[in-house]
Order: sequence, then C-alpha cells, then structure tokens
Amino acid sequence: MADQLVVPRTPAGRLLRRAWLRLPDGARTIRVRLTLTYSALLFGITALILVCLYVALSQTIVAEPLDPVTVKRFEKNSDGTIVYRPGEQFQAADLASVQKAVNFAVLQTVRDYSVLALVIMFGLSLVIGWWVAGRALRPVKRITTATREITATDLSRRIGASGPPDELRTLADTIDDMLNRLDTAFRAERTLVEDVSHELRNPVAVVQANVEAVLGNESATIAERREATAVVTHATARMTRLLEDLLATARKRSAAFVDRELDLARLGRNVADAYRLVADERSIRLDLRGHDGPIVYGDAESLERAVSNLLSNAVRLAPEGSTIMIASGSRDGWAWIAVRDQGPGIAVEEQERVFDRFHRGSDPSTRSTPGSGLGLAIARQIAESHEGRLVLFSRPGIGSTFVLWLPDRSLAPDRTAAPPETDPLDGRSR
Repeated sequence: MADQLVVPRTPAGRLLRRAWLRLPDGARTIRVRLTLTYSALLFGITALILVCLYVALSQTIVAEPLDPVTVKRFEKNSDGTIVYRPGEQFQAADLASVQKAVNFAVLQTVRDYSVLALVIMFGLSLVIGWWVAGRALRPVKRITTATREITATDLSRRIGASGPPDELRTLADTIDDMLNRLDTAFRAERTLVEDVSHELRNPVAVVQANVEAVLGNESATIAERREATAVVTHATARMTRLLEDLLATARKRSAAFVDRELDLARLGRNVADAYRLVADERSIRLDLRGHDGPIVYGDAESLERAVSNLLSNAVRLAPEGSTIMIASGSRDGWAWIAVRDQGPGIAVEEQERVFDRFHRGSDPSTRSTPGSGLGLAIARQIAESHEGRLVLFSRPGIGSTFVLWLPDRSLAPDRTAAPPETDPLDGRSR
C-alpha cells in the first residue's frame, strides 16, 4: 500500500509517506491516498517556488547586517573652536552599509513570510486535495453502490453511467458489458437445466411405469415382460445419449483439452469408419472424398465429436439406400469438412433453429427418430471454440449439407477474415 502513495522526493514528501505508513488499514482509502498525493504535490510546488524566489533575491542583492561605527561627539563654539564633550558619542554608518542592512531585513521578512505561507498552503492543500478527491471518486461510489445491489439471482441491474467518456465511464461500461455476458450465461444455464429436466422427465416416467406395472408384477406374462424390457431399454438409451451430450458440453467448457495439429481428412475417415456398420444396417453408402492436407489445430476428441454428431444425424435421417458424402478440403486459408445427406432437408425458417438445444424440428419424420436434440448445438459450440464456424446449406426434399470451417494452419498467411459463405461441395451460397 505504501508504494501506491505518489509523493515527491522532498522532506515534506517523506514526512507524508511516514504519516501514511502510520495510518491504520481502514484509513488507507483511495480518497485519503489521493488527498495526500495532491497535498504533497501542491506543497512541494509551493515550497520550490518560494525557495527559488529566496535564492534569486539573495543572489541578486547584497545583504549584510548593519555594522555601525561609534563616533565621538564634537561641538563648535561661537568663537570657532571645536570642543569635545567627554562621554557623548553616537553611531554612524555610510550609505552603502545602510542599503545592505535594508536588503538584509527584506530577505529575513521574505523568509519569515515564506514559512508562514508554506504552513497555510499545507493546510489548504489538504482541504483542496480532499475536495478534489471526493469529486473525482464520486462516480466510483455510484459504481460501488450499483454493484453491491447486484446479486447472482438478479443480474438485470446495470450501472448506466453518464457523463464524459473518461476512464471511470469506460470502467462502468466494461462492468455493464461483463454483467450482460454473465446474465446471458446464467440464463442459458437455467434454460439448459429446465430443458434437461423436461427431457429426462418423460423417459424416467416411462421406466418407472413399466417397472411398477409389468416388471414388478409377478403375474405379468413373458410377452408383457419382453415388451416392457424393450421400452425400458429404449428409454434408458435415450437418457444415456442425453447424458453423454451433456458431459460433452461440460467437458468442452473445462480446461481438460490438449490441442495439437490434426489432419482433417484423416479425422473424417476415422469418424466414417465408426459409423460404417450403422450405415450398412440401413443400406446407406458412405462416400468419402478428400485427401490429406488440411491441417487444423485443436482437440482431437472434441472435433471428432462434432463430426460424429453431424454424421450421426445424417445416418439417422437419411432415407434407406441413399448416399452420405463426407468430404474435406481447403479454401481461402480455411480448412473444411462437410457431411451431405439426401434426407428430407430443412426449411429456410428453421435452419437457424436447428442449432438450438433440444430443438427436434417440426417435421414428424425427424421428431420420431431417437436423439437428444443437443448434437448440432454441441457441434457448433466446438466449432466456435476452435475459432471456426458451422454452417448449413439445405433445401427441403433434396438434402442438407453441414460444413465445419476451421482455420487451416498450413495456409495461415493466406486466410481471409471469415470463412467463405458458399457450399464447398457445389459452390451454392446460403
């Protein structure tokens, strides 16, 4: 705290610093610190001016104490004779000595009044410093009062500072921006909890009903038990997928990542190999296109998760016997990997909403398929956390193409400010 008190290197400054160190912790406020700083500066400047004035006067004039000469007194009689009167004398001095004595008296007067002026100036500097510090810190008091009224349960309050765009106005605006981000984050967390609770309530109720009505009933037939077991298995599988997606979201927000260079084409082949058997069950052909080359920097597991979510949706929604294309490449310094299906497509008015959490679409064919509704939201979150974008190109009845754009580390100097707005598979724009 002592280092935060800025005072000049003068005897008065050192005195103020020692006084500051002797203050109790409760008195070492910003206002006291500013007051002492202002006071030390004003006092130091005044002392410097008076000392310079005194030195200038002392160097330009000759000043000495009066050195009188004792002279005996003589009188002249009427007859012209000069007679000395014993015991009678007086002091005399020449004109130059008198002038030096006058200068000496003036310097002493200047010195005495300078000391008096310094004492008065010290008191005035404390008063002025206290007033100026109070005026300067008045916005800080408003900021402190407003922030104290803000709690974790109510982030709607804002400071709303007014006045000139100075440093304190910038500080208040920065705090308001931070509160906006916190409010958005807390609202998103509350919405997520509500959505998760809603999504889990139905499968949990299904499991509980089947366990109590069938599996816990000794008189239930084998066929009823088999049907109840299938329903419970389906419900638990849905809950498992939901929990896995939630864990992926939580993991992405943590710091448990190891970023490294990745070949995007090889990553796409690994994800395609993992879904090949699932695609074969629905007679869906996976068409791999691309070559080694696009290099990105990121977490392999999270990027595989993003591409896996895209391919999982495509395999789940694509018609049986259709083809799903997984392609990769690079354009304008941006590496991309795309998943194109021949599914039902997505209407224009719903293309942004598909990235919302738990959004299942209005098409009955998509709502009846299993899924948690978090896959695309997680994929977009992963893309944005890697300084990339996830975009959709879709036409109802034809199919959809999801393109994951990431910075190509091998072509960093040639990268444009933003990824291209066209579909890299056919050049069609959004």
